[in-house]
Amino acid sequence: MCTVCGCGTETMEVNKSETGAHGSEHDHHHHHGGPHRDPGHGHRHNHHRAHDHGRHAEDRGHHYGNGIAGVHVPDMSQERIIQVEKDILSQNDAYAAENRAWLRRNDTFALNFVSSPGSGKTSFLVRAIRHLKGRMQISVIEGDQQTSNDAARIRETGVPAIQINTGKGCHLDAHMVGHAVKELAPEPGSILFIENVGNLVCPSAFDLGEAHKVVVLSVTEGEDKPLKYPDMFAAADLMILNKSDLLPHLDFNVGLCIANALRVNPRLQAFTVSARSGEGMEAFYSWLEAAAARNTKPSNVA
Repeated sequence: MCTVCGCGTETMEVNKSETGAHGSEHDHHHHHGGPHRDPGHGHRHNHHRAHDHGRHAEDRGHHYGNGIAGVHVPDMSQERIIQVEKDILSQNDAYAAENRAWLRRNDTFALNFVSSPGSGKTSFLVRAIRHLKGRMQISVIEGDQQTSNDAARIRETGVPAIQINTGKGCHLDAHMVGHAVKELAPEPGSILFIENVGNLVCPSAFDLGEAHKVVVLSVTEGEDKPLKYPDMFAAADLMILNKSDLLPHLDFNVGLCIANALRVNPRLQAFTVSARSGEGMEAFYSWLEAAAARNTKPSNVA
């Protein structure tokens, strides 16, 4: 969480969001240093810097991971760390509950895609959208620290997309996503893909109001990633093991990777795919259609 990584200690940079339908621009300012305020587009977190690895740890005898909070933040007690984390997450969870209620009322099925940078999330979504857009309405929220490159790639498929730039922040939060959803205004009965900032740590703790988290892991990253970053894999309902077309050139054990993920989360489903070749993608399409159908509101009975 942000007390661990120190994200957003200073004012975050402006997030320029662009929609596909009209090319409009919308600025979101996300300020940090206090609790959530302003029901409009500005909001605040009480985030604290945790990075000062060398001097403080050596001079003051602190060790990362010790204490009831499990982390070290210079000049902050373990009890205060826990309280800050609770405050941040409770505020976020309240916004997530609002998002989830809105999505349910609008009959919109949302997936939160999380991964490390370079896993192939955007390529995966582009291929999925090109295949599925004739069968379902799709819209996309893209999260990155800077640039609108990924939103531009998504809009090339013909579906609306909005970009959120988090500046110094390392994850999307529910407040940001709530504004983006309202701006996108997805069609009732549609699919919403949320591509989170590339990071296998902080996004695991932040509910956005999605129906499911989907963790995307590239076969180039190593079989032990689920064990190194267990919170992310524990929070996910589905793992996409991407870039399977590279397996002949790698020393990567698919079975071991899935076994490691299941050690962390026994209920996790896993698909091995290649966003480049399309191998294995049909399994995801079938899962998506079945999950979206389960999410659909039952028809009113007269």
